[in-house]
Amino acid sequence: MSKKQTSEDGIKIIAQNRRARHDYDLLERFEAGLVLTGTEIKSIRDHKVSLQNSFVQVRNGEVWLVDANIAPYVHGNRENHEPTRPRKLLLHRREIGKLMDAVATKGITLIPLRVYLKKGRAKLEFAIARGKKLYDKRQDLARQDARRQVERALREKYR
Repeated sequence: MSKKQTSEDGIKIIAQNRRARHDYDLLERFEAGLVLTGTEIKSIRDHKVSLQNSFVQVRNGEVWLVDANIAPYVHGNRENHEPTRPRKLLLHRREIGKLMDAVATKGITLIPLRVYLKKGRAKLEFAIARGKKLYDKRQDLARQDARRQVERALREKYR
């Protein structure tokens, strides 16, 4: 994974879940802080994060990131962290209530979208999402293909 430069608003993207936009309709997005140990933040700064197969879960009034893989820190010792341990997310009580209401609805899930550093702090962007059916995915791909063809035709016309 290439290391990207910090954007003008102080955000440095570490990892993205690109399949999320393909597999889910994203209804509402949230930003949350991550509760991490020392070796986890060092691994995140080294871009050793994977959001594949991970999800966000609400348990006992707390929000958790489950199955996200933060690789053990290379220079860590025996106190190194477990790669796929659940990590607590920091949100306001109103936001947690909103998430609990949303998840109670059938077919709604919480999907992590990206991990990034904002002013040196690790943040997770996740969304309330509804799974797409196969025909929805096909329609999206057809729409993208049509848009590409139109753009290609316009470029050819104005050369």
